Amino acid sequence: MCPPVHFGVLYEINPWMHKEVVVDRDRAHEQWKGLVATLRGAGAEVVVAEPDPAVPDMVFTANAGIVNCRADAPHQFVPAHFRFPERQPETEIFARWFAGQGFTVDRLPVALAHEGAGDALPFRGSLLSGYRFRSDLPATAELARLTGAAVRAVELVDERLYHIDLTFCPLDDRRAMAAPMGWDRYGRTVVEALVPEPLWLTDDEALAFSANSVVVGSTVVMATTPPRVGRQLEAWGFDVVTCDVSEFLKAGGGCRCLTLALDVSLGGPPRSPARPPEPSGVTTG
Repeated sequence: MCPPVHFGVLYEINPWMHKEVVVDRDRAHEQWKGLVATLRGAGAEVVVAEPDPAVPDMVFTANAGIVNCRADAPHQFVPAHFRFPERQPETEIFARWFAGQGFTVDRLPVALAHEGAGDALPFRGSLLSGYRFRSDLPATAELARLTGAAVRAVELVDERLYHIDLTFCPLDDRRAMAAPMGWDRYGRTVVEALVPEPLWLTDDEALAFSANSVVVGSTVVMATTPPRVGRQLEAWGFDVVTCDVSEFLKAGGGCRCLTLALDVSLGGPPRSPARPPEPSGVTTG
């Protein structure tokens, strides 16, 4: 996670962002600290990265890249390639941070956009990867090549749900919250086949950022908890905690957007590069 020292809605790159909206930074910092405390209370260890004044959206660490914890090799980090210039400096900031933590930093081709774990979530041995608004379809094949994971591409169709993590939330090895309004027909078929027990979200529940939740063990941390969603999660044995992140919702980001899991294992061994690696300027682990 990264504290919101420099956070603000300073530009518009998704339908939720409006520059005339003022962020209360004191309140944002209190909300961020509340989320940190909630996650720690649920059993998570929280590691904090230093914010950079050049990138106010660095607080949304889910977009930093793809983490792959490997048992037989150094842990891997694939930095995001951001579509919008305003966020592109984050790539090198996070690449340096992960290299400093001993991760091997493997790069996507520079021509391809992909926005990290915001657009790629692991579930049942696959990596569900969204594309269209912020990530490119060919990037999914490159992720498979770099990580060895089976990547399933899903086209996003509603610009308000511009990342896959606004439409999909893995809960355990059988269950996930899923927002079908966010995908094309083929994407819905992919998710139906992948998830044995889905919690299908209504349009209103999806637009309330229900899927943009963080799961720590049996605790589900949500920005808002629609009553029907909360009842079903509790019936499945989850503890539901609503955590106010309303200042961050002004920029189109919820609880999951503010976190990047560091314990993700994508399973398969990395594949040999199909082409020589491009210069990165970062020493890899």
